[in-house]
Amino acid sequence: MKKLFYFLIVFFFYCTIYAQTTAEIPVENTLTTLQNNSNLSAQNYEAEDLPWHGRRFKFTAGVFFPSNNTQVEVGSNNGDFGNMIDFENDLGFKKNTTSFTGAFEWRISRRSRFGAEYFYLKRTATKTLQKEIEFGDHTYPVNATVSAFMDNQIYRITYGYAFVSQPKYEIGALIGAHITLADVGLNLEAATAQAEYKDSFDFTAPLPDLGLWTEVVLAKKWGIYANANYFAIKVDEIDGRLWSYNLSVLYNVYENLSLTAGYTGLNMRIDVDREKLNGFFKWGYNGPTLTATYAFGNHVKFYRH
Repeated sequence: MKKLFYFLIVFFFYCTIYAQTTAEIPVENTLTTLQNNSNLSAQNYEAEDLPWHGRRFKFTAGVFFPSNNTQVEVGSNNGDFGNMIDFENDLGFKKNTTSFTGAFEWRISRRSRFGAEYFYLKRTATKTLQKEIEFGDHTYPVNATVSAFMDNQIYRITYGYAFVSQPKYEIGALIGAHITLADVGLNLEAATAQAEYKDSFDFTAPLPDLGLWTEVVLAKKWGIYANANYFAIKVDEIDGRLWSYNLSVLYNVYENLSLTAGYTGLNMRIDVDREKLNGFFKWGYNGPTLTATYAFGNHVKFYRH
């Protein structure tokens, strides 16, 4: 993860240098080049001419194809700890899944913006256990058939400020929070209802984060966006840490409608310490996203410095 974080930081600065170099080309040189090469005429535009860039409002919705890695440990009501369960290896959960993702952005000024995101993933599995599992108040023996579920919802709210704001590139800082709602459980399947038992564990974890982002106009119909976020905090019964990242490429299809292909990842670790009930939850996912973006409202007024 550290290598990926360093890559994103280098990527931020590369985009900045590339965009700044492009923006600082003298006008007379640009005009001469355009006269000599008509194929570059598509680059002769202002940021305000782009229907997808710098608009007040932006809606995004699409699909996410994450590869998951989940570990859970849940203690019993008498204070005993359970054992660590790998949901993919021990319970037969599929690593690769498909999910919905959505986002909204409101640019309240040239430098400031608010954002909201939503992600939902529900998984279930049934498996004959290859090892004994202690989860909650019960022990699930070897060769027992269990059904398991995991429901995750993530809400994210952010405030972004662009400390560098140019017509064709921006760099800024983010402050926000990932609010995770998780519910996990096991159910022993038996021949009679009296022999069945089940356990579940749910929690809500608000995890703040800080990050960096950059947005660059590459061409009249092309743009890129990247961000990286990290934070760790302990609040009451919740002790958590979070690290997330995103890199996406945008292509403007028609007027205000664009398609985006990206790669997104999130890794979190949450310890929940309740009276007579403790839980450990470690979940990571990463994978490609395909989304559609609709931008509307007035253009933000950019200034050249």
